[in-house]
Amino acid sequence: MKRKLRLFAYSVLSLYLLASFVSGIALTEFCLKLPKHAITQEYRTVALQRAAALHSSLDEVSIRTPDGTILRAWYLQPAEPNHDAAILLHGVTDNRLGVAGYAELLLKHGYSVLLPDMRDHGESDGQIASYGLREGGDIHQWVDWIYQTHPPHCVYGFGESMGAAIILQSLASESRFCAVAAESSFATFRDGAYDRVSGMLQSRPWIAKTIFRPAIEIGILYARLRYSLNLNQVSPEHAVSGSNTPVLLIHGVEDVNIWPRNSKAIHNANPRTDLWLVPRAAHCGAWQASPQEFETRLLRLFSQKRL
Repeated sequence: MKRKLRLFAYSVLSLYLLASFVSGIALTEFCLKLPKHAITQEYRTVALQRAAALHSSLDEVSIRTPDGTILRAWYLQPAEPNHDAAILLHGVTDNRLGVAGYAELLLKHGYSVLLPDMRDHGESDGQIASYGLREGGDIHQWVDWIYQTHPPHCVYGFGESMGAAIILQSLASESRFCAVAAESSFATFRDGAYDRVSGMLQSRPWIAKTIFRPAIEIGILYARLRYSLNLNQVSPEHAVSGSNTPVLLIHGVEDVNIWPRNSKAIHNANPRTDLWLVPRAAHCGAWQASPQEFETRLLRLFSQKRL
């Protein structure tokens, strides 16, 4: 009997490890090679019409990164500019249209706005998404582009979800932002992975941290061996801890996609940041849950000037 129980236990353990290995690789491939949603001609026409209604111009722009990746964006300028600019970053599997509503808000207040498609998203090139490892440098280049082509008084940044994590990670090498706001960011890639897996399972994060932890760790190791991506270095928390840029962290209290503990951890790493936990707000839902306060906080942040 004991021998049968031992064999059964070994069989279950072997199947568990095999399942962790296979699912870890599959999850990593899915996370790095994301489905792209291009901007259709219909959406492009609507964007041009919206820009015209706001008495703003819309230009198609692009840059080439050092590794040869072409990144594409829209640059919008209001008829009466305040001579400040903002970069707005979308979330995972989305494109620039995902943050177009924020662009309209800022255009109405005189800001010029850059709406990039992140690498391997929308109309930008790229074979894989790296969640900030390479995208942080991309943001540095976009800031270069703004200063070289339309020199502003200040450049500000806003991102949601993955875009929030990227704008925060860019602060490790980009000090020209006058201020940035980040909604629903993860603290580290590992924390984000725990939350994403628990979200798919509709469970608490501890399930992912225990039962699915081997799969996540195998996936992180696979990314490093297969794609030379050290996802352990994806850490908005670490980037913000060493930055002097004013940061507003926004997180919905009811966010079960990326749990609020992530923004709390980033804030704890640099208490000079401002943390706004938004009641009744889900993932990236602060504006919808509290529109007036969201606009007031964002515009107040974007009135700060570089010392």
